Order: sequence, then C-alpha cells, then structure tokens
Amino acid sequence: MRPVVMADLAAKAFAVAAWPFSPWLAAAFFVGPDLYLLYHLLVPSAQGVVRVFTHFATAEKEVWLTIDDGPDETDTPKILELLDRHKARATFFVIGEQAARQPALVAEIVRRGHEVAHHTHTHPLYTFWCASPLRVRKELDDGMAALRTAGVQPRCFRPAVGIKNPFLHDALASRGLACIGWSVRSRDCLSREANRVVKRVLRQVRPGVIILMHEGPHAPRPIRVEAISRLLDALSDRGYACVVPETRQLRRQPPRQVVK
Repeated sequence: MRPVVMADLAAKAFAVAAWPFSPWLAAAFFVGPDLYLLYHLLVPSAQGVVRVFTHFATAEKEVWLTIDDGPDETDTPKILELLDRHKARATFFVIGEQAARQPALVAEIVRRGHEVAHHTHTHPLYTFWCASPLRVRKELDDGMAALRTAGVQPRCFRPAVGIKNPFLHDALASRGLACIGWSVRSRDCLSREANRVVKRVLRQVRPGVIILMHEGPHAPRPIRVEAISRLLDALSDRGYACVVPETRQLRRQPPRQVVK
C-alpha cells in the first residue's frame, strides 16, 4: 500500500485515540488527510497513490498517440487505415468487455503493428476510486483474460478517465502492468469540432508527450475519427512521428531532452 494511503489510515487511528481529549483536533485529523488522498485519486497525473507515467524520453520529434475506449467495430478499422497511411504507430487502450466481443479486431490492431493495452474490463467511470480490493482485482483480471483470448499480454494499464484506486498500485505491480496517463488531453469527448480538438493538442505538443484521444460512442460521432485524421495530418506536417515507446523510456515528469 502506498505511503499516502498508509498516512491517511494512521491519521484516522490518531483521530480516534484523540477524540476523548480534543474533538476538534480529532476531527481535523480524521477528515483533513482525506482531501489529500482524494486529490491523488481523482487527479490523473497525481503520483501519490499510483506511479503514473505521463511522458517518455526521446531525442527525436516523437509523440505517443494513445486511443481509449475501443475496440469499436466502426471506428477502429478506419483509424487503422489512417495510421497505415501515415506510417504511425499507436497504443489502443481497450475495454475488456468490448475486446471479448471482438477478439479478431483486437488481433488486427496487433497485426498492423500497434500496441493493445488494458483500460479496465467494464470502464467504471464513477465507482472505481472507491472499489474494494476484490473488485479492483476483478477489473484487472477479467480484462486481462479477454485480451489473452485475443493473443495479447498487455504491459500498460489506464484507468477510466484516469481516476485511480487506493489498492491499484499493488494490484498493477503484481500483474506487471504500468499505469499510463497522458500529458496532452484532447478533450475530444467534450468537443463538437475536429479542428478545435487538433488546435488544442498542437498547442501542447512537444517531443515525448502522450496524447489522449478516443474512439467509440464516448466521443461525438462527427469528430472522433475525423479529429484523429486531422491530427495525424498536422503532426506529419510538423515533422512529428507517432511511436510506441519502450518501457525504459517512460517518465513521470517531462524529461530534459535535445531534439535533433
């Protein structure tokens, strides 16, 4: 269990012991650390509960394009064609339930030279942060079983919308999974215009950033593939390559780098 969680539990134990002597002090120790813990649970880049990789080290003009919420029978084939056209590689963070329904599509992602990663089994948006250890394990193991059926052994995991859980660190470590966040959030799920999504991403693009995009019904249909298409065009125009970095390149902070 991570130190921030242990500190929260220790503060509560102290609060219980201090209650007969100073209720106000006890209340402060009981509630105060929860706010700090919630920050590390709910803020995607916060590191206190789980080590989250948000960048990668590179000396080239390279970015890591990550695409969440697939596989999608409509979007994924179109995205694969776009990636082929640009000679780009990407990581697809797939939902286990959807991968179980479409193992051939997951296998096709791999066949095309891309990475398939773990994005929980059921994509729990609102309850994962407070899930029990048993449920956390089930989300991980059911998703991994679905991916293994498609011939994939994932190395990376991303929780739904980046929200973590107090028990996630140990669960990921025991399964050999690295928690991957992002450094550039496109907000494509909240936008209605593909050009705005692309402009938002380009303002933040630097070598070694991790870009978050989506496919499937969580993003508006008129823009979800179109935004990826226009982004790939724009990155190519600026001389950026989309790559899948090796594990040794992953960083939790923007690395110092010299671009050739």
